[in-house]
Amino acid sequence: MKKVTLISMATCLIGIVFLVSYQITKPSYNSITPEELSNLISSSSVVLVDIRTQEEYESGHIPNTEYNIDVKYDSFLDKANLLLDKDTPVALYCRSGNRSKTAAKILSEKGYEVIELGKGFRAWEAAGKKIAYPKKK
Repeated sequence: MKKVTLISMATCLIGIVFLVSYQITKPSYNSITPEELSNLISSSSVVLVDIRTQEEYESGHIPNTEYNIDVKYDSFLDKANLLLDKDTPVALYCRSGNRSKTAAKILSEKGYEVIELGKGFRAWEAAGKKIAYPKKK
């Protein structure tokens, strides 16, 4: 009877340790709407990053985007580490929200505070928000 109790207690303890360590290391980020991103951009210090291709960026992007770092490149994390500060929240967006979730997971695992535009640039456009274009040379 004592062996069964000790085994049960040990199993519970292992489970608790696993859950606590998972919660501590679990990457986290918030998905937001175009309206929430618009408010965030105008009211706080956040670095806005377009993680689409250069061609997509040049076809129109969210005003005040500070960087265009293509998440598809192998050098994505290296470039992000070079340009971004872990003390400043990072807001990411892509075309539809899929790539930004990938990038958000990567960056949050590395210690960045990340927010991502849940349904991407398409949702920004559909909401009638302003779009910026690179200046012609």
